[in-house]
Order: sequence, then C-alpha cells, then structure tokens
Amino acid sequence: MKSAGYRTLWAGKHHGGDHPLDRGFDRYYGLMEGASNHFNPGPQREGESQPAQKRPDRPFYIDRILHQPYPVPNDYYSTDYFTKYAIDWLEEYQAEQKPFFLYLSYTAPHDPLMAWPEDIAKYRGTYSEGYEIIRQRRFEKQKALGIIHTDHTLTNSTHVPWSSLSDSLRRIEEQKMEVYAAMIDRMDQKIGEIIQKLRDSGKLENTVFIFLSDNGASGEVVKLPGDGKIGGVGQWTSLGEDWANVGNTPLRFFKNYSFEGGIKTPLIISWPTGLGHQNEINSFPSHLIDIMPTMAELANADYPTSFLGKLILPWEGESLLPAIRKGKIQRETPIFWEWSIGKAVRKGDWKLVAHGKTSPWELYDLKNDPYETKNLTAQFPEITRVMEALFLEWKVKVSKVPSERMGTQ
Repeated sequence: MKSAGYRTLWAGKHHGGDHPLDRGFDRYYGLMEGASNHFNPGPQREGESQPAQKRPDRPFYIDRILHQPYPVPNDYYSTDYFTKYAIDWLEEYQAEQKPFFLYLSYTAPHDPLMAWPEDIAKYRGTYSEGYEIIRQRRFEKQKALGIIHTDHTLTNSTHVPWSSLSDSLRRIEEQKMEVYAAMIDRMDQKIGEIIQKLRDSGKLENTVFIFLSDNGASGEVVKLPGDGKIGGVGQWTSLGEDWANVGNTPLRFFKNYSFEGGIKTPLIISWPTGLGHQNEINSFPSHLIDIMPTMAELANADYPTSFLGKLILPWEGESLLPAIRKGKIQRETPIFWEWSIGKAVRKGDWKLVAHGKTSPWELYDLKNDPYETKNLTAQFPEITRVMEALFLEWKVKVSKVPSERMGTQ
C-alpha cells in the first residue's frame, strides 16, 4: 500500500509478532496482545474497583513508545480510544494529497464483557426470553433477510434449557448478553463517527470499507476474582457456550473450532462509487488471505518480492473484486485452517474438518448441508482421501517456512 502512495495507519489490537511499524505502517496505537480490561488494562486507579485482569502490565504502543503498564486516562474505554487515534490521524493527514489505508482492529466484543452503563441500559430486558426463543427468532429473521434459504432447518441446540435455570442465573445470563450487545453498539457508534469524519472531509464516497470478525462467537470462559458487577471494570465476564450457540445461529460450535460456527463470519464491503450496486449477498467462500490481494487490486499496488532485505512469500489468496463486481461464486484454490486442535480444508463445496489431535476427519457437502450435520466420509472415501492429501501437503509446505521470511502464512 505504501508503494502505491498510501498513508498507512493501524489502531487497535495486534496479537502477532513484529511491530506494525516494521511491517509497513506509518503509525500505530494499540494493544500488542490478545485481550485486556476494556476500561483499565493497567494498575488500579484511585476510587475504582480492582481491575479484573490476568495481569496489569499489558503492552500498549504509541508508535514506537512502549507503555507497560499503560497509564490510561479516567475516560478510557478500548473502543473509544482506538477510534480516537484513528480520527486524530485522519485529521492530521487530511491535507495530504494521498490516499490512506486504515486498519482498525477493535477488541470488542472479546471478553471481558465490559461496556458503558448508558449503552447497557439500551438492552435491558432484551434477552429475558432466553436461549431457545431468541435463537429461533434469529433463524427466522435470517430467512426473511435472505441470508439463508427459506427451506433450511435449524440445527439442534447445544445450550441448556432456559427453563432449567433459576431466576438469579437467568438474570446473570441476561446481563451477559446486554453487555455483549452494548459493546457491539459502542463499536457501531464509533464506526459511525469515522464515517461522519470522512463525509465531512469529502472522502466518504471513494472510501472502501471492509468489515469482518476474525472468528465466530466464543464459548471460552475465563474465571478471575472480581467485584461481581457484570459490565464494569472490576468483573471479568465471558459469554460462554450457551449464548455462543445462540450467537452463531444457525451454525455448530464456536471460536477455536474449524467447524463453520468457529470460522464463518460476515464480511461486509462498502464502496459507494466503486461497486455500482448495493445490498447484495454473495456466497463466494473467502478467507483472511484474500484481503491483501483485494486491497492490492483496489490500490493498483504491486506486491513486492522483498521488504527490508527479507524475502516475501507469494500471497496465497484471491482478490475478492471479481466476486463483488461480477457475482463469481466458485473459488479456484482450496482454503486451509489449522488452529489449536482444529483443522479443515475446503475445496469447492466440499469441506473436510476435525477437532482434536486424534479425532477422525468429517466430510461435508456445504452446498447441500451448510450447517455440517451429515458426515459423508463413509459415502465418499476417495474425496476424503484427496482432501486429506491436500491438507497434509499444505501443512508440510507452511511448516517449512523459515521464521526470518515474511509472507501470508
């Protein structure tokens, strides 16, 4: 992007290795770890509860300057401050006669579930009907919106019956979702502020937005001591598998799984002057590795063969522009996943997936069974063998990538 004349900006979480300024970014502000307290990732401030956290020394960077611990101001909230830095940079470089690339990686709604009281209040009582009713209602709305086919059947639930919970436990579960929704609401507000900033500067119509999540809803639960006040600085609360099952409607499983509930998320692309159409849904199977080729094509940027004296691997993704502009739905290359003890490969409509080091492969026809309910390994052993061979070939290839080389893997 820099080679094409772009100003490169990054605000938010970086749960990776190299510093962003060593990977082509001009500016960086954010958390260089996976998660932290949204109100206070550092030491306890006067007059507040002890911040719920695994440790108070999460590394934050402002460009090259490391803050560990990060001395946050009293009005700090992760979503607010990631946005603040992004908008400040847009203002700082507004007069430049060059385009910008802004990567804004919010941590919300990753746990701990924390939000401002005024945002939580908007959702008070919204989730009192419980898992079953809300999951079914979401499924029906997805049909009505054309997101899924009207003849699809909802998968079996994995959450506990709402009726099995005591009144006090129901209220706790309601509060979790109220805060979770409030966190998403706040993110929506802040994205709106960025949109307004671009509108005011006359740049909105020619700005491409790519919005996605890195995984499905999480069933992980972190248990730490706290003050019991769900949503506040002193209580680390996780969503849990019951609400994650609702959040991933109609898919199975959650984050950390390579089943669709763990890896299939919405991808929204907006470009007012460039797409020529809007409000269309495309089922083209895509992956994070496709974002870079897409941006390079948008920016007319050449992909380099080296950076700072290091060789760069060729990208393995495909530009999404043909799918966006022409409605292409067939992918030429397979897609691979491996994370924790989950693994999968998809080629065309076939997907081979497993969870667990010794678990057997499962084969699904996603065209006819998009929610992975009918394992077809016994019926199609040859397809299973071919897909497994693809996965093993890919794994050998990426395992041989030297650590000093840079690329898409």
